[in-house]
Amino acid sequence: MSEKMETVPSKVSFHLHKEKHGKNNLSDVILGGQDGLVNVLGVLLGIAAASQDTRIVMAGGLAATFAESISMAAVAYTSTLAERDFYFKELARERREIRQSPRWEKEEIREIFKHKGFEGELLEKIVKVITSNEETWLQSMMNDELKLSPVDKKRPARAAWLVGFSAIIGSLIPLFPFFFLPIQQGIYVSIAISAVALFIVGAVKARMTVGHWYKSGLQMTVIGIISALAGYGIGLLFQVSNV
Repeated sequence: MSEKMETVPSKVSFHLHKEKHGKNNLSDVILGGQDGLVNVLGVLLGIAAASQDTRIVMAGGLAATFAESISMAAVAYTSTLAERDFYFKELARERREIRQSPRWEKEEIREIFKHKGFEGELLEKIVKVITSNEETWLQSMMNDELKLSPVDKKRPARAAWLVGFSAIIGSLIPLFPFFFLPIQQGIYVSIAISAVALFIVGAVKARMTVGHWYKSGLQMTVIGIISALAGYGIGLLFQVSNV
């Protein structure tokens, strides 16, 4: 009986771990791709409006692409590493509190599951089972009280790679038309394909998480294009000032 009780949580934990990895990977791809696309589009539109020089636009766009991608990858790495360090810090604190103040920590478990709707004899059985094993007790405190989940040791490097690579791909989308088209046509085509890409990303995000795909796609498109057009407006100001 005890062997069955031990194998079930491990399977559930494995399933949740895989699900969390999938969500993390999706968020990393969206973060890098959207940020790279919008930022580089804004830079490109600003340079194009101010200079009207394709070579300058290409140089500025490529510089922004790689600077943005490296910066985003570094931020993803350090922030995920900080998240992992914070988890272990809180884990050590909770372990210490369980050992030093078991009665108080047991009462916290009781309150947690009482708020989930358990009561009476069933509640007491749950508390007894959870607190009979320190690791189970500890994980319950981390998940249910602190709302923290473990961060895999490979997660910082994986997040950096996904965010950085996605940022490069996203950044190249608005830059692509300027390889083949004159400045003015390149501006229009760059905005158009960027809007389509943002809509697709928003729609995919909604389909894989929650929400209406068309609303999410439209929302991401509008926010992204408005943000990028700010760069175009600044470029026009500098163009006027140089006339």
